[in-house]
Amino acid sequence: MANGNTIGKNLPWLQLHNMENNPKVLGIITARGGSKGIPRKNIKPLCGRPMICYMIDATLNSKLLTRCVVSTDDDEIAEIAREAGAEVPFKRPAELAQDDTRDMPVLQHAINWIKDNDGQEFDAIMMIHPTSPLCLGEDIDACIEKMIETDADSVMSMVEVTDFNIKKLKAIRDGQIESLFAEEGREPIPRTAGPKVYKRNAALYLTKTPLIMSGDMIGERSFAHIMPLERSVDVNTTIDFDIAELQLEKLKTKTPVS
Repeated sequence: MANGNTIGKNLPWLQLHNMENNPKVLGIITARGGSKGIPRKNIKPLCGRPMICYMIDATLNSKLLTRCVVSTDDDEIAEIAREAGAEVPFKRPAELAQDDTRDMPVLQHAINWIKDNDGQEFDAIMMIHPTSPLCLGEDIDACIEKMIETDADSVMSMVEVTDFNIKKLKAIRDGQIESLFAEEGREPIPRTAGPKVYKRNAALYLTKTPLIMSGDMIGERSFAHIMPLERSVDVNTTIDFDIAELQLEKLKTKTPVS
């Protein structure tokens, strides 16, 4: 296994690892208890199961994750996660579970706890959001494979924004619409006229560990794992929750997603 001084700088992973000797990847499911948009959303019943259970299923179905833990400050979330088969080896400190807490210190806390208590170190860290219940184990493995193949510093799950052209963006000043891009001129630009654009779908963030420990989740070489729209639901609002439930019901009945 490569040490932290070589990863991402001197030797590409392709020389250090192959699919028979995978890099060590720690998955961290981040699930605090104090969500505001949908109270207790991480364990809100979704098609009869707490929402976090779907992402736990994905990690259990992954073939390439070395280990996966849940980072939570909430005893009920921890209990439900354990019952679903997840590992919850520590309780996240309350100061790392506030409304304004960023992801980086949460990840660093988990990395340091596992190193100090279990003596384990990992080549890369995958932050996994429980609010993406349609993500699959194959998506997790595809991100890891992409990192191995490309020597990426990071791999992010993304989705194509299908009904959008960046040049259609507007500003509103004093109630008046103003174009941000002169190209639109006097006639609206068709949404299909520009290049394809993508956004992070907030499901999976895979980054080499030394970058995480230095406070960088992106690095210089960031690659994309493109997920389909129907599996890219990120539950932040009640509307998102309803869409996720509808999609899961369609999958149960094997109804094609339109």
